[in-house]
Amino acid sequence: MDLALFDLDETLLCEDSATLWLRWLVSQGFAPAELVRQQPVLLEKARRGALAGEDYRLVTLSPLAGLSCRTVSGWVDRFIQRDILPRIYPDARRQLLWHRERGDYIIILSASGNHLVSPIALTLGAHQALAPDAGVEDDRFTGAPHPATAHHDHAQRVEHWLAGWGGEPFRALHGYSDSIHDRALLERVDHASVINPTPELHALASRSGWQVRAWQR
Repeated sequence: MDLALFDLDETLLCEDSATLWLRWLVSQGFAPAELVRQQPVLLEKARRGALAGEDYRLVTLSPLAGLSCRTVSGWVDRFIQRDILPRIYPDARRQLLWHRERGDYIIILSASGNHLVSPIALTLGAHQALAPDAGVEDDRFTGAPHPATAHHDHAQRVEHWLAGWGGEPFRALHGYSDSIHDRALLERVDHASVINPTPELHALASRSGWQVRAWQR
């Protein structure tokens, strides 16, 4: 059995799941419209390292503060059906199916909160998700990320998961990402694929012998 590692945002999905989630919350009247205008600026700062990831997540999680897990779970189910599934690349679905038919273990990775990513992973037929946990106390969201999972990037999260894996060793690791920030992950796997890469990532893929894939919606 191989291990297949898929980045979610702008790899399997043609947009960013956290951005879509905030738009959905605003459209339903569950968050102020200002949050949607603020979020892209903060996201770009976080991607450039000018804003700590946990500070970015504080903003994106703030509308959930005080809400029960059951309430948010119901919202997420509706959100996935309306805004996520129509934006999954057809080629991504085919690649996921290819791994499932081979009997591979599939994990979906994202910097978005696990309250979003785990249900998305389940809906797409993955075995599990690796993503930061939102803070929950007494079955209610605190509005802040869980401190134990807020600081890890994809490569670190995968290494931590592999260290605790209790099954048979994987024959090979496959990795899929659109982002140069996942360089450490792509260098770690045996079979790396870059999806719709930027020129910088495309050049790195060419030097490294990684597969370049163009996925269209």
